[in-house]
Amino acid sequence: MHAAALALFVASAGCQSTYPKIGKIVRLDPRLDALVPPDAQIEKLAEGFRWAEGPLWMDDGGYLLFADIPNNVVHTWKEGEGVRVFLKPSGYTGSVMRGGSMGANGLLLDPQGQLVLLEHGDRRVTRLAEHGQKVTLADRYDGKRFNSPNDATFKSNGDLYFTDPTFGLRKRDKDPERELDFNGVYRLATDGKVTLLHKDMTSPNGVAFSPDEKTFYVANDDPDEPIWKMFDVADDGTIHNGRVFFDASGMDKTLKGTPDGMKVDVHGNLFFAGPGGINIFTPAGEHLGRIDPGEETSNCAWGDDGSTLYMTAEMIICRIRLGTRGR
Repeated sequence: MHAAALALFVASAGCQSTYPKIGKIVRLDPRLDALVPPDAQIEKLAEGFRWAEGPLWMDDGGYLLFADIPNNVVHTWKEGEGVRVFLKPSGYTGSVMRGGSMGANGLLLDPQGQLVLLEHGDRRVTRLAEHGQKVTLADRYDGKRFNSPNDATFKSNGDLYFTDPTFGLRKRDKDPERELDFNGVYRLATDGKVTLLHKDMTSPNGVAFSPDEKTFYVANDDPDEPIWKMFDVADDGTIHNGRVFFDASGMDKTLKGTPDGMKVDVHGNLFFAGPGGINIFTPAGEHLGRIDPGEETSNCAWGDDGSTLYMTAEMIICRIRLGTRGR
């Protein structure tokens, strides 16, 4: 852990009372107490965004990056400094004004520590190079433009696995500028080759690997088919044997949200943004409970020393200290 991040964690621990406490913890199984301590509370850190997404903790510097997709901006939040603009425009550089989900969505670091962005408006995966210049890593499959790259995760060998629903297209699946007639899950290999891994989900969104990288999880962000799927990962990096990990259609219909971003802890427990906040599951699919900020929750990220979960929830960013750590 870098000295700057450690200093931030110490400062955060001493300033917790300065942030409003929001939401609730819904405990469905006593085993949740080991992951979410009984005295854990959700803290609201900042608000006023249109749709916050893509949280990413930057250990080198001790701050959180996150996207406000409709405003086409990436912000930083840092203890004692609050929110600042980091990158604008973030995901759409066109000269024709447009609305909708045009900014960057997923944010992550590549194995070299460089920022990778999944851009809705410009329909591509990019890397932020020196002096703020972007390098396009991928923008097409089989010669056709992606729909709107959404969320991603790196495998330990450096390959990038990402989803490509139509959330960034103004008319979604019926948009006249759509070139691919499916919403895919892809792999961008270190040699630049793009491989289609799966094309049969209606709205693939968040993705994650199990700690041993033998299982790959994908959220389907569709109110008509709100499920999380799991796949076996073959030795060549392709995914097979897709099946439903958890079907959220049986959950309380008054809960806000659909399957979205996700993270996995060091033990393989799953933290899935979805109905009612961050839903927590064992690797066997047992639903232990929820971290509910009270707003529709889009995503989460491990931060500080690895045991703080930062969350983006509609117009706010928030956090909670846990009894486990990210992988």
